[in-house]
Amino acid sequence: MIHSMTAFARTEEPSAEGTLCWEIRSVNHRYLEPHLRLPDAFRELEGPVRESLRKSLGRGKVECTLRFQDSGNGRPLQIDESRAREVIETLRQLTVLVDNPAPVNTLELLAWPGVTVAGGADPQVLNQTALKLFERTLAELRQGREREGEQLARLLGERLDAMGDEVAALRALVPQMLDAQRQKILDRCAEWAIELDPQRLEQELVLLAQKSDVAEELDRLETHIAEVRRVLKAGGAAGRRLDFLMQELNREANTLGSKAFDPRSTQAAVNLKVLIEQMREQVQNIE
Repeated sequence: MIHSMTAFARTEEPSAEGTLCWEIRSVNHRYLEPHLRLPDAFRELEGPVRESLRKSLGRGKVECTLRFQDSGNGRPLQIDESRAREVIETLRQLTVLVDNPAPVNTLELLAWPGVTVAGGADPQVLNQTALKLFERTLAELRQGREREGEQLARLLGERLDAMGDEVAALRALVPQMLDAQRQKILDRCAEWAIELDPQRLEQELVLLAQKSDVAEELDRLETHIAEVRRVLKAGGAAGRRLDFLMQELNREANTLGSKAFDPRSTQAAVNLKVLIEQMREQVQNIE
């Protein structure tokens, strides 16, 4: 099964200490690029969160946001005296290097990360709860990417069917188009009252057929279409492989257009390029 790189997941879990809320947004990107927004009290989760993302996702720009709403419950605000002493000592050392240093502002000191803590809440317990909630949110995100991947595979399959029909129809038309070109040359000669050597005419028609031979391009298109189907069926991280195949399909469609000598073959080449471009846009969202 292929996965999309576009998805969104949000989970929330209330507790006696407060409410934890994770939001994960994922969009397409060439590589896995995580962006984390965590409250200061949950900074130690950054390593485990990044590792979990690396194991679960192959590609995509992923934004992970954690919010924590403290319930309060009448718990008094406490000061981490050790942390406060570290900050004060650091400020005291800086005063030696600065002319006319400003006095220490107590309110600014209280606002320094880690100086104040809410009494009664165990940071380790909160971190573990937040990490478990993240794993749940990430699982929902993966399910969303899987669902969208199924839809992308269906859309690509429809366009592959349409491409197969175009190739088959053009292959059947080639002999008719050559006959029509032969008759066109004969009509022109009759119109201009020119008598052609039958052998010379056949030579010219053979040269025209050689220059207009699109059998190789049609064979390659069929081969690439079959390979795209195989990759979609195999699933996994297929985005880069599919992107390469889109380039190859487009190359063959361009060559087909350059060899066109009949309006029907020109139209077929245009139709193929439209379908390939539609597929290429969808492939950009595949992991």
